[in-house]
Amino acid sequence: MGPYNSSVSAGSSSGSSSSCSGKPADPIDGLLAGAGYRVRSSELRQVAQRLARLENVMVNAPTEVSHLANDAVHYNPSDLASWVDSLLSELHQPEIAPDPSTFSDLNYIAHTQAGPVLVNPMVSHRELSAGTEIEEDSGIRLVHVLMTCAESVHRGELSLAASLIEELQGLLTSVDGERGIGKVAGYFIDALSRRVFAPPSPPSLAVSAFENTVLYHHFYEACPYLKFAHFTANQAILEAFDGHDCVHVIDFNLMHGLQWPALIQALALRPGGPPLLRLTGIGPPSPDGHDSLREIGLRLAELARSVNVRFAFRGVAASRLDDVKPWMLQVNPKEVIAVNSIMQLHKLLGSDPSRGSPIDPVLEWIRNLNPKIVMVVEQEANHNQPEFLDRFTEALHYYSTMFDSLEAYSAPLEKSLAEIHIQREICNVVCCEGLARVERHEPLDKWRDRLGGAGFTSLHLGSNAFKQASMLLTLFSAEGYCVEENEGCLTLGWHSRPLIAASAWQAMPVLQHPLPLINHRQNVI
Repeated sequence: MGPYNSSVSAGSSSGSSSSCSGKPADPIDGLLAGAGYRVRSSELRQVAQRLARLENVMVNAPTEVSHLANDAVHYNPSDLASWVDSLLSELHQPEIAPDPSTFSDLNYIAHTQAGPVLVNPMVSHRELSAGTEIEEDSGIRLVHVLMTCAESVHRGELSLAASLIEELQGLLTSVDGERGIGKVAGYFIDALSRRVFAPPSPPSLAVSAFENTVLYHHFYEACPYLKFAHFTANQAILEAFDGHDCVHVIDFNLMHGLQWPALIQALALRPGGPPLLRLTGIGPPSPDGHDSLREIGLRLAELARSVNVRFAFRGVAASRLDDVKPWMLQVNPKEVIAVNSIMQLHKLLGSDPSRGSPIDPVLEWIRNLNPKIVMVVEQEANHNQPEFLDRFTEALHYYSTMFDSLEAYSAPLEKSLAEIHIQREICNVVCCEGLARVERHEPLDKWRDRLGGAGFTSLHLGSNAFKQASMLLTLFSAEGYCVEENEGCLTLGWHSRPLIAASAWQAMPVLQHPLPLINHRQNVI
């Protein structure tokens, strides 16, 4: 279905900084120190193994430890690791190397076990739950087999991959599928199953625009990533519009129009009065024929009228962003233009043998619009790698972190629907190839190179955008979200992993004569 338009109008009569919602130090280390134990949380795994060996000697060979009761040397048990090592040395027990199949990261243990069982260094090995240890071992095995299955798919050994998928489904029964690695692995196993047993074509993965907007809305509510994108973009656009009386926003993904009420209200409070605001919203055609873009425009127009902002809306329905042509936007030369792309440009990175990569012509016509600002927000991931195994490994790490951050959200229904939104991204990254694979996320450095090469220069997102993003995190009680400044751009992540990046750009002047003149002479020759 081709693009079409709808309109609504209404009128009135390098430094680096960061802001994290989590604490930089490990809180478990602080608790241990407060209790008088000189041991770090990262050492508890090995200490637990040594305590188990010490207990085994004391239970099975009591005569070997009887002489310790009268030993004149007393060891300080607060220095737990050294104390256990000293006792084992007195008993002539050789030091053992740590088990390489276990994790020393206490955060991983906390995610896979119920309650702080291993946090207490004085808990004996016999008191550890056998069930949780089995689950932890199953989780480790699950990740190993998952990567082996991905390697088989990468080599084209689909029969082996199919048998490994059956093994993976069995392993899933031994872990908690509602959280942690069990949940993440379940989604990736499902995606591998689709690829191996029923390679999807684009229609089989198509979903209605209504479903997409519903899931998008719940993802918006469940975590701060989209709110961060909207807040940061609005602040930068507001500053770009300062002093101009006729402004035009071109939004590459209108969805519910969730981003724009805040900008309308900010413009209403602008010193000297609000400008005339035009908004062009691009979105998919409605399957049932009704004009959903116009309905969103009407709601925004009503809001603008209520705060005395002159407002005009135009909807452009298109199945693909590269179907949009500049003439559809009806740009006025007297307007100051802002282009807003929230997680959309990566969908243009696929290459069609007959048409080439659509990203290049789209960036070209954006530049020709001479926008005052272009806001680009993209996932901070590298899912556009040609090799399947590299892409799979990157996706597993990225979405594991994303799901971990969602665990902090307490509303089960909202979180479940947000996870379905993410699951569809995973399915597209893992299942699809060619034009069917649209989730081709690339990191900020690659976008810098691409946009710089296409004739755009970077704009520095100022301190106000950083403050806005930092304030946003106070709305989320969960610790762990972190905003960082990166050479004029902003990233939002979970603990040490950036997950989304916002950058601002301005079109450099287009040369009018030298290149066409040279081309003309070459054609004459």
